[in-house]
Amino acid sequence: MNRMTEAAKRVLTTDRWTVNYQVLVKPAGPACNYACSYCYYTDKASLFTASSPSRMNDELTENFIRTYIEAQDGPEVSFSWQGGEPTLLGRGFFERVVEFQAKHCPPGKQVINAIQTHGGLLDRDWACFLRDNNFLVGISIDGPRNMHNMGRRDGRGRPTFDITRRAIALLGEHGVSFNTLSVVHAHNSSHGKQIYKFLRRLGARHMQFIPIVERLNDTGNLAGPLETTIDSNPRALSPWTVAADGYGRFLCDVFDEWQKADIGRVYVQMFDLLLGLHLGLPSSLCVYSETCGRCLVLEHNGDLFSCDHYVYPEFKLGNITQNPLDDLVNKSRQQAFGLAKRDDLPTQCTQCRFLKLCHGGCPKHRFSRAGDVSSKLNYLCPSYQKFFSHSEPTMKKMAQLLRANKPAKLASEKVIRPKPAI
Repeated sequence: MNRMTEAAKRVLTTDRWTVNYQVLVKPAGPACNYACSYCYYTDKASLFTASSPSRMNDELTENFIRTYIEAQDGPEVSFSWQGGEPTLLGRGFFERVVEFQAKHCPPGKQVINAIQTHGGLLDRDWACFLRDNNFLVGISIDGPRNMHNMGRRDGRGRPTFDITRRAIALLGEHGVSFNTLSVVHAHNSSHGKQIYKFLRRLGARHMQFIPIVERLNDTGNLAGPLETTIDSNPRALSPWTVAADGYGRFLCDVFDEWQKADIGRVYVQMFDLLLGLHLGLPSSLCVYSETCGRCLVLEHNGDLFSCDHYVYPEFKLGNITQNPLDDLVNKSRQQAFGLAKRDDLPTQCTQCRFLKLCHGGCPKHRFSRAGDVSSKLNYLCPSYQKFFSHSEPTMKKMAQLLRANKPAKLASEKVIRPKPAI
């Protein structure tokens, strides 16, 4: 979850742009009481000893909060709490988080908290706490009942749609800021319009749509970024992986529906991001940035990894209980990791007119349709090509009007006043 701050907007008028790094915190590690069919993170439990509790202790939590605040040189310090399922730690853990933040945040800085949850443990007391402490809540829902329940089940295999819908209603009733996160996969990618309209009726005004792309290794398990697979292997992609052009078709369907009446009313992360790129703003997501390596993952035991998609032993930078956070973030190995995204592009990318919009996408997705990592072409390239081309006329017109400081109107006649993306 990301917000485009006022600082980000100033990039158009300043010569220097300093990007602070971000850390996605997993205070409960990979622990989760749900068993979503396509989840890639619960397998990370194998990285930790069985005797190690999936809980970040108070000493580590406070140490991280203090050093993270000190490292951020802008007026806002954004904390992102994810998982697994972070609410498993209980409200008391986050009450202490707020206390530590207040203790270590100096005058002139503002702390912003965001938490990603399935919503299954939320109740009235949780909602009041989240509202009173200005938490932005990302809640996972994949669409109407049948589409959501297809993949999102609890630990006993039971459907979770009704629980999630009640959680969203609870957040709305108590005035909690929230956005929806929906995964786009092989079984729902042809229903973009239906999913968007459903979320709209549910009261969502900020939406994220995340594609599932996972390779399988020769044993049928999820493959790591350094593993290779045989091109002819029919199991090279997980059964949930969206088709190479499916994510693009999904976005086009949502975009067309959004244009009809919701410009300036509903904020879709991908659309806000793309408009910013057309305006010359830096990407608010590392996936579409020229380089990466500035969005890291902190596990519950203090282990720091290069990226949320690279929580593998080969990409462990160290542990913040043994080395300062800043030192680990700025290691030459992490810098090389981030620069490789820019420097290791195939010819198809360097000659593409949309290069400045996607910069080759996430490096973990740079493999051929059959799973060949040697191709280096992003699996989702057909989707990016489709959506960037489809949305280009609208985005260019919006950007042109905004540069001229004029209210932009399209066929819908709704005033376009871009709002920070979540």
